[in-house]
Amino acid sequence: MSDAGPSLAAIAPEQVELGCAFGPLALRSPILTASGCFAYGQQFEQFMDLRQIGGLSTKGISPLPRHGNPLPRIYETASGMLNSIGLENVGCEVFLTEKLPFLAGLGVSVWVNFFGTDFKTYVECARTLGEGAGGGIDVLEMNISCPNIKKGGIEFGTVPEVAHRLTKACVEVTDIPIVVKLTPNVSDVVGMADAVKQAGAAGVSLINTITGMAVDVRSRRSRIATTYGGLSGPAIKPVALRMVHQVASALPGFPICGMGGILSGEDALEFLIAGAHCVQLGTINFSDPGAAVRVTHELRELMATLGIRSVAEAVATLQPHPAEPVFAAARPAAQPEGEPS
Repeated sequence: MSDAGPSLAAIAPEQVELGCAFGPLALRSPILTASGCFAYGQQFEQFMDLRQIGGLSTKGISPLPRHGNPLPRIYETASGMLNSIGLENVGCEVFLTEKLPFLAGLGVSVWVNFFGTDFKTYVECARTLGEGAGGGIDVLEMNISCPNIKKGGIEFGTVPEVAHRLTKACVEVTDIPIVVKLTPNVSDVVGMADAVKQAGAAGVSLINTITGMAVDVRSRRSRIATTYGGLSGPAIKPVALRMVHQVASALPGFPICGMGGILSGEDALEFLIAGAHCVQLGTINFSDPGAAVRVTHELRELMATLGIRSVAEAVATLQPHPAEPVFAAARPAAQPEGEPS
């Protein structure tokens, strides 16, 4: 972790260097977009210049196409959103031939999120994407944390030994770095992160959604067809920050991509200070499709105001509070001996 402390001298925005490192991977900015919230990128071209962001993570890709879960699949909650999309996607073959060429031509970091329904299909997907990438994929983001499918996903993301074996098997079939996307629905996120690190993962993404539910009291039915869904948005940000900091503190230097409720440049900087090396924006893309560029500009301006010259100066620099006794300020001053109180 960096020893850099807070700086007070403001600098000009153009003096801020947003280029940063995620392990051996160079990013032009720490702001990326999250899987499942940005489709395959092309739809967002009309809202912003995609070349201004650090990168993007695609919809989760499986060996064969998936239709996803039945409707309704999305419900807005207080400070968040429940979703149960079910990882609908075009499958490996169509992705590699029809979607990847556009992404590879952007000049930003391309993270391809992938998953399987069992051990074999995870490995098959990693191998197929690796062999067909043609240099167009920078990271394979392995999703072992989706709560919205019956087989695969979170089944592999709650037991460290299982996650270790799966990660190791996928790492062995491709030269592309594998970053593992972890679930918050565990009691020991550090144990999970360490398990995939020991298996050869290049880093972790955290957090994925928190399993939740909403009820329509008039129909007495769940607001989404699968009953439970993944809660995302600002409501989960404190949980995400806590888990990022826990992993960063326990595994210093291990690359972390933080996410969960990021709406602004200040939110992004919070994650960097907590220990993330880069961040992903998810739910905000539905209401503000140009958010990634806006947040990039906000982050630069805020870093300049605070005198932070580079992303590296911010990462993992959370300062401890001064060790002061509780209620110390409320204690009465000591009386000199002999004087009446």
